[in-house]
Amino acid sequence: MSKPRETAVYTHGHHESVLRSHTWRTAANSAAYLVDSLKPDMRILDIGCGPGTITADFAALVPEGHVTGVDHAPDILERARAAAAERGLTNVDFAVADVHALDFPDDTFCVVHAHQVLQHVGDPVQALREMRRVTRPGGFVAVRDADYAAMTWYPASPGLDDWLDLYRRVARANGGEPDAGRRLKSWALRAGLTDITATSSTWTFATAEERAWWSGLWADRTVASAYARRATEGGHATEAELRAVAEAWREWGKREDAWFSVLHGEILARKEG
Repeated sequence: MSKPRETAVYTHGHHESVLRSHTWRTAANSAAYLVDSLKPDMRILDIGCGPGTITADFAALVPEGHVTGVDHAPDILERARAAAAERGLTNVDFAVADVHALDFPDDTFCVVHAHQVLQHVGDPVQALREMRRVTRPGGFVAVRDADYAAMTWYPASPGLDDWLDLYRRVARANGGEPDAGRRLKSWALRAGLTDITATSSTWTFATAEERAWWSGLWADRTVASAYARRATEGGHATEAELRAVAEAWREWGKREDAWFSVLHGEILARKEG
């Protein structure tokens, strides 16, 4: 029987505005719920590693172990390899993989981690089954995903309301689930995981620098990334509507009292045995 394969389309692509966000991510700001469970000799699989900043942090945290970063997009792995090399890390490697059908034996890794991945895949329950399969007994499946419907900001902005509505429609048309954070525990239970610790945490953007960075990358992403193309080609928005949303982001970012919070759901599930 053939293995299941990815059916969803990655909504964001790898435009500079997307990588601006992805390369900001660290183990500290994006995997704190997992870090205290890591031990120096662990073997870790980092799924959907993108440009590899979290992967490299993991490698530094397990100096006697090894980290494998995998991604569905081959080109981005060159960025990840360069990031690891720049830090002088030798206990890390990278490969192309599909989380629905991982090319690793059963019970291989101490930790199997995915950050902002399950919201973009066609079958998150199957993805978690695969993550569980390649985790050693006693090891951890660790997943963190944003929940778009739970994102909140101040002051009110009709343009940002339009952005959120549009993004959720585009992401679902691409086969993903943008409100993944709240669903992680349910998906994990359906995948056969039982010893699950479910938590949540946030990113908050409130300082002048944070507001400028967050609003700028979303303004650029709205008009120049693969997301913009999929929004127009899919009939979800016109180019004029996208420009209006981008302008709303920029205007929001200029407000001294502006504040934005991104809620993430997290699960840390220990494999039985």
